[in-house]
Amino acid sequence: MSVEIPVGAHQPPGAGPAARIDGPDAGLIVRFDGPVPTHRPDRPLGAGSTDRTDEAGTGVDVLDSAGHLSCHGRTDPTMTRTATDDGARLRPVPAGAAPLFVRAGQAVYPARRLGDLVSRRPAGVTGHQWSSALRAEFDHVVCAADTGVPLFALTVGPTAPAGSAGQRTERMVSAVCAAVGLPVLRIGSPTLRAADHGRRIITYVIDARAYAAGAGGDDPDDNPVGYRDIVGRLPDGRTGAVNDLGALSRAAAVEAYVSRRLSDPIVRGLHVRWRDGTAEGWSWVEVRTGRCLVERVTVSEARWHCGVDPARLAEDLAAVAVGDRLPVGDRPAVAVTDESALLDRDELRRQICVLRDRRDELATPFAFDHLCGD
Repeated sequence: MSVEIPVGAHQPPGAGPAARIDGPDAGLIVRFDGPVPTHRPDRPLGAGSTDRTDEAGTGVDVLDSAGHLSCHGRTDPTMTRTATDDGARLRPVPAGAAPLFVRAGQAVYPARRLGDLVSRRPAGVTGHQWSSALRAEFDHVVCAADTGVPLFALTVGPTAPAGSAGQRTERMVSAVCAAVGLPVLRIGSPTLRAADHGRRIITYVIDARAYAAGAGGDDPDDNPVGYRDIVGRLPDGRTGAVNDLGALSRAAAVEAYVSRRLSDPIVRGLHVRWRDGTAEGWSWVEVRTGRCLVERVTVSEARWHCGVDPARLAEDLAAVAVGDRLPVGDRPAVAVTDESALLDRDELRRQICVLRDRRDELATPFAFDHLCGD
């Protein structure tokens, strides 16, 4: 349903006749886009849409005093869309719900089911997709602080195995979210969790998007510094990239090396972007000679922009995951003593070479050939 227009008001060409209505709803008509429903007087407005459709176009439906919907015309299907746009399908978070925090006019809420955010099934989504997707839960939902309308959602955790029921559910959720216009930022990692890292990731993305929105200039030759590349003073006093999420992990590796718990203080990494839109980042540190602690993270932003290169974000988050497993301070050195958690350096090199050999599947050139050498 869309905007209600008084009878007698100016109608667009081809909009069809405006019918007069008796009762408390007199003088109102309802305009909608898409296939024109066949008149079903036995179906009240609140019972759902009609089952059969006529030719595609924009109709003018009359809402009578009994709540019945009847079609009175058809317009050019290329006409401007009305309030049935996908954005109208997003349901605002209730006004009484308390956000975890508010940043830059955006309120961040804890876990929400997709069914709490979408008001009705969008066109093109099957009933099976709809019923399966509604039960899916996001770790965080970011909404406009003034209206409560969802802006994007975040999930953090292990990636579902290929061909699994979990992967099928993710695809259904993606189909519904794409149809209603809800961007979802998916962080795939066996180590990272929203409870520990969700706030930091969301804060980073909100700031990065705000910076990117204001960084563009009128000069086409102007090449502003990206958010990730801003240089400043780091917590340890050094100068470096202040928006490197892995900076603390790199400092932790140096600390662990000084205390003789690592054989190499350098956290290394690589990143790629696949043609399907997924970004992947690897990060590793040599714990003992020839034995490495490796983390891999994927980032999927699905036709949305998180404010920085998602591949570099994936690599930085992989460094964060490495830092979570380093023996720093009172943290137990499980990753250092558990051989099953480590990867042989030669095997790591072989896996990097396999990644390099898949360059035809990449959206951007592979820039880490040097890691395949001895």
